[in-house]
Amino acid sequence: MNKMIKNLMAAVVLSMVPAMYAAAQDQWEEEGFMSEGLCYVKDASGKFGYINEDRKLVIPCKWKDAYDFHEGVAKVIDDNDKCGLIDKTGKLVVPCKWNALMPFSEGLAAVVTDQWKMGYIDTTGKVVIPIKWNSAGNFSEGLAFVVDDSYKMGYIDTTGKLVIPCKWASGSDFENGTTTVQDENSKWGIIDKTGKLVIPCKWNQMLNFKQGLAAVQDANEKWGFVDKTGKVVIPCTWNDAWSFDDDGEAYVQRADEKWVWIDKTGKVVRIPED
Repeated sequence: MNKMIKNLMAAVVLSMVPAMYAAAQDQWEEEGFMSEGLCYVKDASGKFGYINEDRKLVIPCKWKDAYDFHEGVAKVIDDNDKCGLIDKTGKLVVPCKWNALMPFSEGLAAVVTDQWKMGYIDTTGKVVIPIKWNSAGNFSEGLAFVVDDSYKMGYIDTTGKLVIPCKWASGSDFENGTTTVQDENSKWGIIDKTGKLVIPCKWNQMLNFKQGLAAVQDANEKWGFVDKTGKVVIPCTWNDAWSFDDDGEAYVQRADEKWVWIDKTGKVVRIPED
């Protein structure tokens, strides 16, 4: 009899768990996802704080907005719409004084001032790269794009030194030693980390190298692929194209608007089912 009662009680408790969990979730107007053991939540007053994995509120709901933790810190926005950083105890490690604050990359984060100029701070909040750029990106492979007063783009290193002059109309982050850039004629090419053009700017659109090949769009708005010498190895006959994946296949759209997978010779190897 005692065993039957225990089993019955256990069944009742287990049946309550989904309802208890739902009730815990319903406590919050908004809830993010766990990141480094903490999750932002919004209470009924519209303020944000953080709960831990036990769903206990460990950082009070007092922020106008809040973001996921990354590398031990999270961006928060105060009632004056200024951005700062808190640690996992809720302590402000970077005061809320920035109009915008980008995620940290390679130990640095781009910030925006009231004058809408950008520079970089370290994890203590110290400005380590001067506030003087019209735009600035995240660091990747030791370099980040910046835009000067003439609205031309170049690249700086983590000391703030301009290592690739500001002469490009647009660009992207470095990956595996190269990045795509757009010239003043709106044509795209690829440069290396010294700023040398490895693929001339002659394409309407271009993606960076993946698996040794780069997707390009020609003047007829058709896509193909070039190798690292710039030679077209898969003709520009596709309506659209994605980069090659780790399996050596690329997703491309035919003239009939059907998407297919091709290998690095341009041969169709897979046709997804409708």
